[in-house]
This record gives sequence, structure tokens and C-alpha cells, in this order.
Amino acid sequence: MKNEKDSPVEEQLFVIVVGGGKMGYNLTKLLIKEGHEVLLVEKDRTRYSELDPELGEHVYMGDAAESETLKAIGTNRANVMVAVTGDDATNLVICQMAKIMYMIPRTIARISNPRNEDIFSTLGVDAVVNTTKIVNSLIEKEVDSGMLVPVLEMKGGKVEVLETEVDSDSKLINKQIKEIKMPEDCLIVSIIREGEVVFPHGNTVIQKGDSLMVMISKQRKAELRNIIS
Repeated sequence: MKNEKDSPVEEQLFVIVVGGGKMGYNLTKLLIKEGHEVLLVEKDRTRYSELDPELGEHVYMGDAAESETLKAIGTNRANVMVAVTGDDATNLVICQMAKIMYMIPRTIARISNPRNEDIFSTLGVDAVVNTTKIVNSLIEKEVDSGMLVPVLEMKGGKVEVLETEVDSDSKLINKQIKEIKMPEDCLIVSIIREGEVVFPHGNTVIQKGDSLMVMISKQRKAELRNIIS
């Protein structure tokens, strides 16, 4: 049987990632590995010089908050814009420019201040990554092995992408996904296993130590916690 992680990408996307910090760098590497076309935009010359030897044609030096840069990098044909700089206002501007000027189908922004979450959603950003919430959840995870760590919110917070690790006591170990009675409006979208991304199918077997990425309606989180713990 063919290994899930060797499966080809179903649809190649052109993704622009803005911000060459750890989040932007790791996301870029993952997208490249999955077979997508991806360009990381970094405006700091020193950081760009650090990234260029490894990423080569996948990194561009420029300020994505300027229209000239967006034009130069071919934003008009991008499928997704991901703004993960350390400045909330900059991320908002970049996403708005991408959406209004280039009609990019999907924009994703990182925020550090939780109070900005509603503003970003109201102003048309499709998804928000609340880093403060994630860090807080990771702290709580140390005392709660069944913790569902929020990674991404969509539809104004009504739908979330959560991460949870399968520990040694989990009822999911050695079960095929098709055998697990998941809550309604819930889907396991990917599995991180020994540093590799696995795209799951019905016959994929859950293993100890797997990190599950789950998309779920917010009102179903309690049901999911009961299933995975």
C-alpha cells in the first residue's frame, strides 16, 4: 500500500508568505515539501541574507506592504497570502491590499494582540492566527494532556483548526480513522508523525505520539475532547 506521506499534492497552490521569522520560515519549508509554489517575502536585508542560501528562489527581499513589491512578485496569480510579520497592523495592511487590489481568494494573518481578532475578521481577513492564544494554550497543555491547542480560527471564530497530541493513554491508538466516531462538523485534516506530514485516509492508523490537526465547529470541542482522551 502506498504511504500517505508519499502521495502527490492534489492541487498545487501559489502561496505568498510575508515575514521571515520562525513561523514564516517553517511554513515556507513545509509548503515547499508538500509540492506547492511558495515565495517568502522578507524586507530585512540581514534576515534575507540568512534565508537566501537555503531557500534561493523561494525567498524575495522586499516590503510586501508596498504595492510595487506585490506587483513584482506576481501577487495577481497567488491563491493564498499569509502575513506573519511581528506587527499586527502590517499584517492587516498586507492582507487588505492582497484582497482588494489582487482579489486573492484567501488571506491569513498572524496577530499578537487578541483584541485585534474581531477587527481583522470584520475587515475581511479570512483567517487569523492568534499567537498569544496559542502560547497560552501550550502553557495549559503542560497540565492537561487532552488539551486542544488552537492553531487557526475561521468564520469569525465559529470554526477552528486545533492540534492535539496522541498520548499513551489515548483511546485512538491503533485505530483506523474510519473506525473513530468523530463529532459532526469535525475532520482530521493532517497528521504530524516523526516530523513528517501525513495526509490521512480512512484506513490511516493513529499511532502514539501523532499530532493531529483537526478542523472542527467550535461548539463540538467538548465532544472531541471526550473522544481523544
